[in-house]
Amino acid sequence: MTRVRAGIAGVVAVMFAVATTEFVLGLLPGAGSLFIAVGDVVIEATPGPVVQVAIDAFGSANRLVLLVSMTIVMAAAGAVIGVLGLRRPVVVPVGFAAFGVAGALAGLGDVAITTTSALLAAAAGVVAGAAVLHRILQLITPGTMRETATSVPATAANNGGQSSTWYPSSVAIVDRSPATSDPAPDTSDRSWDEAMPTRRRFLTWTAATAGAAGVLLATGRFLQDRAAASVARVTTALPSPSRPLPPPPAGASLDVEGISPLLTPNDDFYRIDTAFSIPRINADTHRIRITGMVDQPFEISFAELLDLADTEVDVTLSCVSNQVGGDLIGTARWLGVPLADILDRAGVQAGADQIVGRSVDGWTGGFPVEAAFDGRPAIIAVGMNGEPLPARHGFPVRLVIAGLYGYVSDTKWLSEIELTTFDAFDAYWVPRGWSAEGPIKIQSRIDVPRDGASVDAGTVAVAGVAWSDERGVSAVEVSIDDGPWEPAELADELASSAWRQWLYRWEATAGDHVLRVRASDADGQPQTADVSAPAPDGATGHHTIRVSVT
Repeated sequence: MTRVRAGIAGVVAVMFAVATTEFVLGLLPGAGSLFIAVGDVVIEATPGPVVQVAIDAFGSANRLVLLVSMTIVMAAAGAVIGVLGLRRPVVVPVGFAAFGVAGALAGLGDVAITTTSALLAAAAGVVAGAAVLHRILQLITPGTMRETATSVPATAANNGGQSSTWYPSSVAIVDRSPATSDPAPDTSDRSWDEAMPTRRRFLTWTAATAGAAGVLLATGRFLQDRAAASVARVTTALPSPSRPLPPPPAGASLDVEGISPLLTPNDDFYRIDTAFSIPRINADTHRIRITGMVDQPFEISFAELLDLADTEVDVTLSCVSNQVGGDLIGTARWLGVPLADILDRAGVQAGADQIVGRSVDGWTGGFPVEAAFDGRPAIIAVGMNGEPLPARHGFPVRLVIAGLYGYVSDTKWLSEIELTTFDAFDAYWVPRGWSAEGPIKIQSRIDVPRDGASVDAGTVAVAGVAWSDERGVSAVEVSIDDGPWEPAELADELASSAWRQWLYRWEATAGDHVLRVRASDADGQPQTADVSAPAPDGATGHHTIRVSVT
């Protein structure tokens, strides 16, 4: 039972240490978290195939899974420190110091945390966690924890001798003197209450520590959010574009229940990136650098970009990790500044063939220079569906490049645009096994009915969306039970760079059926039936579902 209590004490102490760092960081300059900074380091060090497995298994919840996993690992480590600390008290400060070093090093690499804040918060966490654990372990084994290095004299009684022997305080001394002997005086400076700890005292301390950890954590996060209030997107007013798009045509949206909306609501838009926490950026001071192989490097502020943001584009973004039929894709109306205008101002030098977008957290994506000049929608975006960019989608500034997977082009929380070459620089995902260039492959998806659904016999609406590179979709076809490909109705085109809704009216008969869909690109080339995984440059194959008709 003593070891169990020590393990529980270690878990509570670790949580208290983490909460202390969050609270201290809330009081200090910056708006980051050492715990989340460690998570960013874990993501950075994770091999690409492992990241792909996590995305496949958990989708956009992969960060939550990592957060929970880290919490479990830290709790387990705290339990080990607590148990070992029973016999070797030095384990307690050493173990928490190791936590502190890891947190401090991660914090030093986080742009949202100042050096001083990282070091002070880590030190505070170490002291708080070690002190709390040491005190609770005292309640469990007061003699071991307080007097391991001391001794008490045991004098031979009633034998007339003058010699004495010294014993460690942790060794039990059995008095075998005659019953008539007076009891030896208690030389301990501990009170009876200290020498006889109770379960109630242990539970009181652990419960109080856990409660304090919760309060510190909540307060720390509140203070950090308040510190970032000056960069809140709600304070940003978007300009009215001088080149606005007309409202989506009525024929671009089909009246089919369950089909993906033409424009994906911001709250429903997928998020896949390497940032464990959303960067908090002071929009008032944020600047984007234009560097590398340009004639005139310069910086431009967010305020200047807002003034220049005069262009709206409808663009579908897709994650390269999206499986056939997956939901890591969405369409939005973006507001921003044409990338070509900014690059023309800098003057792109001959020989530059790669544009690298760099995020404030160091992430990079690289794409061909011609993508900025070939007429496709390619903007430095500040707005999404009529609102400032949501924080999780890149506030205050991001890149939006049509026809390319996000891992090479759509840099969020943009801090720098560098002109270079593919030979000279590999963007973030390339060394991890993904292709240097990532044009979006033509794909289609059945939204309704859902896979495994049961429908009534008769006319059944089979509908969904189809997308391709920046040139668009020319046709969609459906096959029932490996039968011939039948043309589906295409909704009006919103933009060649955006997905298109489609509808096939199926005369369904009783039984189990297999439905497949395929789309054709602007050249009339149908998507391949060959099945391939997302790595290294996007999944292929026909989305296939099974339904029962009654």
